[in-house]
Amino acid sequence: MINPPVQILTRLALSAFASLLLAVPARANTPAQPYALEGTEVRNISSAALKRDYEIYVSLPPSYLKSQRKYPVVFVTDAPYAFPLLRSIGRRVNGHGGNMSEFILVGLAYAKGDDPVRSRNRDYTPSDIIAKKTAHEERNDGPYGQAEVYRNFVATEVMPFVARNYRADMGKKVYIGHSYGSLFGLHTLLTAPTMFDYYVLGSPSLWFDKRYMFDAEKAYAASGKDMPAKVMMVTGAFEALRPGAKDPRFNNRNDMVKDAQDFAKQLKSHRYPGLTLRSEILADEDHLTIFPVLATRGLMWALPTN
Repeated sequence: MINPPVQILTRLALSAFASLLLAVPARANTPAQPYALEGTEVRNISSAALKRDYEIYVSLPPSYLKSQRKYPVVFVTDAPYAFPLLRSIGRRVNGHGGNMSEFILVGLAYAKGDDPVRSRNRDYTPSDIIAKKTAHEERNDGPYGQAEVYRNFVATEVMPFVARNYRADMGKKVYIGHSYGSLFGLHTLLTAPTMFDYYVLGSPSLWFDKRYMFDAEKAYAASGKDMPAKVMMVTGAFEALRPGAKDPRFNNRNDMVKDAQDFAKQLKSHRYPGLTLRSEILADEDHLTIFPVLATRGLMWALPTN
């Protein structure tokens, strides 16, 4: 009997050992860790005026550590959802040669310890609908109507914090909001229009409080002040009211398309010399799907490379 060469025996042993390893379930060497977005920070701001703590999320552009220049700043509401989305859009479009400048992204998160619905109901709305309720109305999802105090917090506490801690070009600030976040953007536009240079407003909740914003805009126009701002207002075609429509994507309570068209028409009728207004209705988009498209178009509109 001829003994097999040592090399063959070695290979067979290694093969058997490898098979044994594959049969044993893999074990992680370390406990699972949460996924972290590269180049991002979470900062806490304790508001002296509001007596509440807020987190802001900050994303620095890829070239930030390699340069000394300043970058435009994009502020976005509803940060838990919107912040990672805008960060990805910015990095993908800019990183692949698209027509978009790099920017510092600041996500405005909800008050710490608050339910998100409660936080945005309070901070993003311009009037207190609970205080106005009739005997036949009962609401327990408030408070509402603190958009002005929240706007002041962003202007006097968040923006100075960003200016102190980052190379931010505070002469080029972009605001992006959707739904109630867009309503807050309109409140800011009618209260302190120069707080931002560009307003990207998606699906604004103009139905809120019996179309409160229409009266607010009329009052602003009556003051005789200009509105020096660049505004993009975008709504999805499915946000129209279509009673009896078979497609469930249509709205069933408020015609947000008509509201947006009426508000754009009202703004244009007052002929503000400093206002640039771009109003669009996007086909095949509804209230839940429009934001990624809105964000991409808005960033490319406000921050072109050329």
